[in-house]
Amino acid sequence: MSSSQPFEPAKQSADTATFEECEEERPRKRAPWGAMALVLLTGLALIRNGSGEFDVGPPQPASAAAADRAPAEADGAPAPLAFSAADRVRVKAIRVDAPVMAVGLDAEGWVDAPPPDDPNLAGWFTGAVSPGEKGTSVLVGHVDNQQGPAVFYGLGSLKKGNRVEVRRQDGRTAVFEIYGIEVFAKNDFPGHRVYGDTGVPELRVITCGGGFSKQSGYDGNVVVFARLVDVR
Repeated sequence: MSSSQPFEPAKQSADTATFEECEEERPRKRAPWGAMALVLLTGLALIRNGSGEFDVGPPQPASAAAADRAPAEADGAPAPLAFSAADRVRVKAIRVDAPVMAVGLDAEGWVDAPPPDDPNLAGWFTGAVSPGEKGTSVLVGHVDNQQGPAVFYGLGSLKKGNRVEVRRQDGRTAVFEIYGIEVFAKNDFPGHRVYGDTGVPELRVITCGGGFSKQSGYDGNVVVFARLVDVR
């Protein structure tokens, strides 16, 4: 993820989401999209510690992988699940099998990220729903660190139809099928499109991507769009 801050982070106010620690026993009220919008639109430079200083950069999504604008609900899709915090994420297509920690907003109002020194760790953003609940859940992770590739380095190589499995703390696994992978400029991030509630359980997996410079870091975010298709 990038070390750059291309714009000012959101200021905390009644109109912005605040971080609230999540408990497995009693789900907390999730901020509605309207309350989250300012933070997410201005704060998603989210992974700010990537290095990008390697001979071969991370793979970038192909134009053919762009998400459907109004994806149809999957046939036979399972009913939404109740709240349960994310515990582990698996993406077999890119050999990801990583624990998940809860992340919120940092002191400046940015969406936080896992510690950069652990290359195999993802974060679940607690300001959104948990994976499998009705609405759009969000996982984030670093693309690289100073030592090399990190957990979501291969995110841009995924294809439509690949699956993301999220094991939850209640022991159930929410299985999401990918219907789009895109890279968006951080200074023109389509917050409503990425985070908006489609009325069904969906997942976004996000890391840094696009071009890289030593002065400003990565200039974009790779975003995976996926919908719930199975529960185990």
